[in-house]
Amino acid sequence: MRGRLLPRVGGAGLVFAVALSAVAAAAVITANNLLFLILAAMLSTLMISGLISSLSLAGLELDFVLPEHITARRPVRARALVRNLKRRMPSFSIHLEGRHDQAVSSPLYIPLLPGGARLELPVEIRFERRGLHRGGSFLFSTSFPFGFLERSVSVSLTTQVLVYPPVEPQPGFEELLASVRGELETQSRGRGQDFYRIRPYEPFESARHVDWKATAHTGELQVREFAREQERLLEIFLDLDVPHGREAWFEKAVECCAFLIWRLSERAARIRFRTQLYEILLPEMGDACEVLRYLALVQPFRGRAPEPRSDEECSQVLLSIQPESRLRELGWREARIVGVELLEGAAARQ
Repeated sequence: MRGRLLPRVGGAGLVFAVALSAVAAAAVITANNLLFLILAAMLSTLMISGLISSLSLAGLELDFVLPEHITARRPVRARALVRNLKRRMPSFSIHLEGRHDQAVSSPLYIPLLPGGARLELPVEIRFERRGLHRGGSFLFSTSFPFGFLERSVSVSLTTQVLVYPPVEPQPGFEELLASVRGELETQSRGRGQDFYRIRPYEPFESARHVDWKATAHTGELQVREFAREQERLLEIFLDLDVPHGREAWFEKAVECCAFLIWRLSERAARIRFRTQLYEILLPEMGDACEVLRYLALVQPFRGRAPEPRSDEECSQVLLSIQPESRLRELGWREARIVGVELLEGAAARQ
């Protein structure tokens, strides 16, 4: 643990300081030996309080265990690992709280940490923005034993945390998702029209597909299976060519992409996600977390227009701040264009 001890006088300390000043003034004025003894005892108590507080904070080690996948603006459960490196000296009444610019953590209280002990505590952390968060500042503090002085020490961690964009619905996102779903033509196994094969019955399958003739012939339940129709591909394109001063819109577009990718991947939709610098096909080339990792760090890339692809038939969703007429000229004639009106208009109505 690295940091500087920062003493702070509490309410009890102010009362004690006033009483100490009064006793000192009375001892000097009256020259009473008893008052001098009381003054010496009070000064000794104050010094012992500061010494014990310093020893309680000395030798503390802090580490955090965070989940693998973290999204912005969603509380996550983490584990705080606190270790007392002092072999014999315990630490008393320790408070632990985070001091982040972009994250909020719940405070912790440790009444007693024996010497050489290691304590694991649950903690809730909420990151406000996507991106790579380097390190973090935490504060150990204690006012033990008398509450006169509160000493604290700042701790800096060297770990790096990758935070995904938020995937919670926002104004306009649910409506866009519903319209995109309506365009997708997907059929699950057993709903096609062409006969594929007869196979053994699997547990928990519907009985309406049982082929009774084949079942009677083999003596075991047999199911008639139909060919699965190819799912329609959905292409989501995030335009990185964003003018200066429109970074807020770009952040909203990134969050919209994250929401669409996350929700559509839950129903196993075929998705091709593209930008000017990135392309991935889901689920063949990865999962939704691969896209979220990219979106966690993506930044505007100016000077290169979004180029459409016509290699196969697919539904297209283009998130771009460019004028719709220009995008149509570039070849995005059949695409659903998500521009300023949807994202900024929905945010204004919130």
